[in-house]
Amino acid sequence: MNMQSPSPSPPLLILVTIILTQSLKNCYSSSLNSLIYVGCSQLKYSPGSPYESNLNSILTSIVSAASSANYNNFKVALPGSASGDVAYGLFQCRGDLASPDCRQCVSAAVARLGASCSLATGGALQLEGCFVRFDNDSFVGAEDKTVAADRCGPLVGDDSAELARRDSVLSYLGAGGQFFRVSEAGRVQGVAQCVQDLSVGECQDCLSDAVERLRTQCGSASWGDMFFAKCYARYSERGYTSKPATYGLRLKKTLRRCAYINTIRPAISFTSRVSPIQRIIQPTQKRFNFKLFNEKYRKYYL
Repeated sequence: MNMQSPSPSPPLLILVTIILTQSLKNCYSSSLNSLIYVGCSQLKYSPGSPYESNLNSILTSIVSAASSANYNNFKVALPGSASGDVAYGLFQCRGDLASPDCRQCVSAAVARLGASCSLATGGALQLEGCFVRFDNDSFVGAEDKTVAADRCGPLVGDDSAELARRDSVLSYLGAGGQFFRVSEAGRVQGVAQCVQDLSVGECQDCLSDAVERLRTQCGSASWGDMFFAKCYARYSERGYTSKPATYGLRLKKTLRRCAYINTIRPAISFTSRVSPIQRIIQPTQKRFNFKLFNEKYRKYYL
């Protein structure tokens, strides 16, 4: 007599679907909040000072604005503020993020930036999904091609086809005319973005340099990131964006991204110490530029 396992009942199927969907959502949210870099000014302000009030207003405005836009910048000088008390700030989300994801990422970035840069007059933090910066010196609208973070993956060897796909992706990223650019060639996907306070010409100049430096510095690496102060370019086999046509496809891509993070990324993750594995992968590769934006910034690793 043939014995067959009973099929899951509809309620069980629904429960499994809900659990899987929620798990993928949580993983997706976690990946957006993954730290790329954070830097804080060594200059400090006094608690209760006018600058602290202006900064709190800036950060509140940033979180609020992220509910309806993926970029905005602010300047706050409350009554009684001196010229040195003026606070400047901006945020930007990755160009493919929906408003709820943008707000969630920016909220996490502001909280983390506040904890990392307590009493600092300036700070900048880049997560996978968003970027937040504040300072008491105006930086909005100024092009800045200082390297904030750079990293490369393991070498792909003599895979000429893979390198050709990588070069095709990078060529598009460096030649497009948009502030947010995505390119794919086979398994390789690339993404590039400028902070939107730049002009179109400044954006193109920034990304052209970032792409060229990424191509030169990462050589035949399987993935690479190049973050300047006002733009970045990245390529990878695992994919970066989250804007397929349907949510189901997004979950599929999210699953691939989460699997990569959980199984591969820890072996080559960026930390303040270079592990033996990292030395083997990139014996001469500089993991980060410790002069973030200018000499008054210092690196934190969380």
